[in-house]
Amino acid sequence: MTTVQHDVPQCNTSADDDARRESEKTAAEQDAEYQRTVAAKATDPPPNGGYGWVCVACCFWINAHTWGVNSSYGVFLAYYLDNNYYPGASALEYAFVGGLSISLALVISPIATLTTRSYGTRVTLLTGVFFETLALIGASFAHKIWQLFLSQGICFGLGLGFLFVGSVGIVPQWFTTKRSFANGIATAGSGIGGLMYSLATGAMIQSLGIGWAFRILGIVAFTVNFTCAILMKDRNKVIGVTQLAFDYRLFRRFEYLLTLGWGIFSMLGYIVLLFSLPSYATSVGLTSKQGSIIGALLNLGQGLGRPCVGMFSDKAGRINIAGALTFVAGLFCLVIWIFAKSFGVLVFFALIVGTVSGTFWVAIAPVAAEVVGLKELPSALSIVWLVLTLPTTFAEPIALELRQKTGNIYLHAQIFTGFMYIAAALCMFFLRAWKIGQIESIAATDSKPSNEVSAMAVEPDHAYKPPEVLKSGLWRRLCARRRV
Repeated sequence: MTTVQHDVPQCNTSADDDARRESEKTAAEQDAEYQRTVAAKATDPPPNGGYGWVCVACCFWINAHTWGVNSSYGVFLAYYLDNNYYPGASALEYAFVGGLSISLALVISPIATLTTRSYGTRVTLLTGVFFETLALIGASFAHKIWQLFLSQGICFGLGLGFLFVGSVGIVPQWFTTKRSFANGIATAGSGIGGLMYSLATGAMIQSLGIGWAFRILGIVAFTVNFTCAILMKDRNKVIGVTQLAFDYRLFRRFEYLLTLGWGIFSMLGYIVLLFSLPSYATSVGLTSKQGSIIGALLNLGQGLGRPCVGMFSDKAGRINIAGALTFVAGLFCLVIWIFAKSFGVLVFFALIVGTVSGTFWVAIAPVAAEVVGLKELPSALSIVWLVLTLPTTFAEPIALELRQKTGNIYLHAQIFTGFMYIAAALCMFFLRAWKIGQIESIAATDSKPSNEVSAMAVEPDHAYKPPEVLKSGLWRRLCARRRV
């Protein structure tokens, strides 16, 4: 009896030893797998080219057939307003259609991110292709304003969101020293696409009617986007990309709130300019064809300007260039647009303002990286996209409500646009003062001159209280000549 009682613990001990050895073996295998993954990442850096240029071309054409096609809504808007296309529909309802597509694309960014993480980039892109094609074909059969809301508003916004979120992070994965240049080329697609489709849409509406204009856009967009979705390749597994959740703690950071302010005010100006310029052209006596040309040239300016903005940002400082060019965009609206009554002056204005009006889209990622750091960048951008849903939805309705009945009917909208850009620039100037204060704080901690601290190398994780930048030396920091 005693022997039996003595043997039972021995059996249990033996079983425990086996389980422990198995657990240790499993842990060792997991550690070895992790080391192999780390080694693979270390030996497989971004190729800085190669197939990455195919991905750049794909992103360029996806942007052209998403944001570019969406830019042509200004031409549709002018046609709707001039011809009372949907009887009983108000100008405010038409304005909400264009804003809804952009705001919805930004709202669904977390869903698109989750789709990418769960099913891969290609599934996300193909989902966007499906919704965008359905939207354009569906809009061609719309006979009531609510049908236009569902098609050109909601459905197009879903397609735009899945395609944008699915493609926006791929190009940087393939490049190192050429990253800004490659990203500039990819983002220029929205401007070039806007150029092509503003002209093409105006011509198709005049010759084929609005129904076939939508159908042709749908067929072309499907063909191009589907091809690009198949050719696109990400490096998520090689890099080990992780998607960060919504981080509400960022709202406690003064510098991040300034970044959000820059985005909100920029979009309030940008959307009004993008959608109202063709309609403004017809309001001063130009033809619908000339209005579509004006809208096209605005997009041409964006296509030519965005790569240049990226290059100048790397040389003169990202916050510096973002603030300066945003201010210039507002100045152009107040000084040139208000007094532009002829076709020639509007052509000049569209080209020159186009180069700087979309500065936010080029600079937001690098500026946000300097504000919150690379580790928190995905969460920071996710919040940016969500916050921007309000200004992108209500910007054009505000502009149309500001229209007057006589004289320069867009005067108040033009003033609104100019001052929104200037307000955005002020946010960046204060952000610049914060960044310089951060650099000075780090220099004092390290006991070295501030000019020896590189703005690009500063990690925002350093202990520094942002509001202190406003307590002392604010004017000196605002006026300081410093690359930040």
